[in-house]
Amino acid sequence: MFRNSGIIPLPRPLERRVNTLAQSFMRQRLGSQMDFSTPEGEPALLPPNSVSWRIFKNPVALFIGGVTAVLLELAEPRVRDAIWQHSTFRSHALRRLQRTGLAALVTVYGPRTKAKAMIEGVVRMHGRVSGRTSEGEPYHATDPELLDWVQATAEFGFMEAYHTYVHRLHFFERDAMFAEARPVALRYGAVGAPMSQAELYALFDVMRQRLVASPIVSEFLEIMEDAPSLPGVARPLQRPLLKAAVEILPHWVRKRLEFGDRWTLKPWERAFVKTTAAICDSIVLPSSPAVQSCRRLGLSESYLYRRH
Repeated sequence: MFRNSGIIPLPRPLERRVNTLAQSFMRQRLGSQMDFSTPEGEPALLPPNSVSWRIFKNPVALFIGGVTAVLLELAEPRVRDAIWQHSTFRSHALRRLQRTGLAALVTVYGPRTKAKAMIEGVVRMHGRVSGRTSEGEPYHATDPELLDWVQATAEFGFMEAYHTYVHRLHFFERDAMFAEARPVALRYGAVGAPMSQAELYALFDVMRQRLVASPIVSEFLEIMEDAPSLPGVARPLQRPLLKAAVEILPHWVRKRLEFGDRWTLKPWERAFVKTTAAICDSIVLPSSPAVQSCRRLGLSESYLYRRH
């Protein structure tokens, strides 16, 4: 199934510097130094040969896909206000992003007991989130329709980011990712989340009239531009990554959310993003959650980077 490019070996001094940069990136993105290499032998919720393990190892696809997912979530008024009225995104954007990034990685790579405990905590938190949108519509974070949308936007974002900027995914790989995510979606309460690419397209059609432009969407992107999401040396990449996230939205969504040319990648920016993503997909970094998790399961550190 895997068609990854070959591993890029680095000279030892350069490998140490790149790994140090990666550790800095993970600290800023996750706010945690969680050790994914323990407890030894404990499996994750998803198997190592899953499509998700391959996609989530790439920090560029993870960043872009996460932003795309949030943009789609904020386009739905009930999800938008559930996020904006009940979180610290405005005042502590980086901390919120760190928690979200860590949750995604723990769900995919974390030892099963820790992943289950984390998901149970998220579900309890959702139980306390309810209210009315600015348009007066009631919402509750445990509404299966909203949970299905959030699950679908996450799967679409990460999958499309990897497909567009790293390696193309065949339709059967996309369907495999939906299928393997099903048990996790059920744990979150997303009982009707898409189980295939066709079901995802059908859900987009159902939600088409629900998605609307909002000043909050623009505010989110402005916050993301200013938040120190990347370490200093990588900061120039931050705006192109945000543009890349906007570009993989379906065309009709971009039009409905009123994104103009300001959020269109220039040719050199697109090349920059794709080159950076390709490099990240070919360098084995001992500090990454993916590599740590391979060690936990007794697999080679290069397991996810080999041609399969």
